[in-house]
Amino acid sequence: MIHIRRFVKGTDEPVWLDVLNAHHRDDEYWRAITLEEFLVDQERPSFDVEGRFIAELDGRPAGTVHAYVDRFRTDGQGYIRFGAVPELRGRGVEQLLMKTALEELKARGMTTAQAWSEASREDDIRLFEEFGLERVRVFSLMGMELADMRQDVGENKEVTIRPVRLDDEEDIQLFHRLDNEAFREHFNYRPNTLEETRYYMLNNPVLRQRGFFFAVLNGEAVGYVGVGVDEEYNLQRSTRIGEVNVIGVLKPYRSAGVGTSLMLHALEEIRKKGMTGAILGVDDYNPTRAMGLYEKVGFRIKKKDLIYQTSL
Repeated sequence: MIHIRRFVKGTDEPVWLDVLNAHHRDDEYWRAITLEEFLVDQERPSFDVEGRFIAELDGRPAGTVHAYVDRFRTDGQGYIRFGAVPELRGRGVEQLLMKTALEELKARGMTTAQAWSEASREDDIRLFEEFGLERVRVFSLMGMELADMRQDVGENKEVTIRPVRLDDEEDIQLFHRLDNEAFREHFNYRPNTLEETRYYMLNNPVLRQRGFFFAVLNGEAVGYVGVGVDEEYNLQRSTRIGEVNVIGVLKPYRSAGVGTSLMLHALEEIRKKGMTGAILGVDDYNPTRAMGLYEKVGFRIKKKDLIYQTSL
C-alpha cells in the first residue's frame, strides 16, 4: 500500500536524505549529501520549504518529491524535484509522486512545471512523458584532465585577472551586477537578488575551497569566474577534481578571448589546490556558444542531463 504524506520539517530531513542519496547512488558524479549541507542549503534566500512530499510503501520510505516554487520568481514556473529508492521502483510510487507534485504546483498558482533527469535514466524519462512533459533543454557535464590543458588558444593577452575580495562589499556588488548582466539571455534566467549573490559567494556548503576572479580590461571588470573543490566528493570517489562553477563575460566583450583567459586562470587555480582534473556544467544551447570555448581548452562531454516541461 502506498501512502503520500507531507514532509515534516525538523523530523523528516534524514528520511529525505536517505531517499535522495539512494536515488543518485549510481551516478559517478554524485556523492552522498550530509544533513549539515542539506540544512544549510535550505537557508538560501530563494528556498521555499513548502511542497515537499514523502511516499511510503508498506510503511517504508520509497520516494520523495518537491513541488518547488522559487520565492523570487514571478513567471509562474514551478519545478519538480523527484527521487525514488531504486529497489522500490515500478510499484506505482513514481506515478503518485508525480501526480501529487503537479497538483501541488497548480494549486499554488504555477502555470508551468519543469523536471530534470539524467539522460541515462530511461525510467524517469518515461515517467515524465507519461504525464505529458516534453523535453525543452539539454545540459552537459564536461570534464578534463588538467595535464591536457591547452595554452595559446586565443586568450586575450591584454586581460588581467584579479581576485574578488569577499570581505569587500563593493566587489560583491560588482560581481552581482556582472553576473546578472552576463546571464540575461540564458535559459530560465531571472535576476538574482544581492542577498542571493552574497549567500552564494559566502555560504556554499559543498564547495568549501572556492575563489572568484574578475577579468579586467582597460581598467574595467568585464567578466568573472568562480572555482571550488568539493572535498567530500573527492574523498568518497578517491579522486582529485575541482569545479568551474560559474563563468560569464559581458556581451560587448565576448569572442575577444576574455572567456578563454578566465577559463585558463580558473584551471590554474584548481591545479594550485592540488587537483588533477576539472568539471563544469553547460547548457548545450547556450547563446554564447560556451561549449566551444570549453572544448577548446580541453573539456569533453561526460554525461547529459535533460529538462522536461509541461503546461499546467
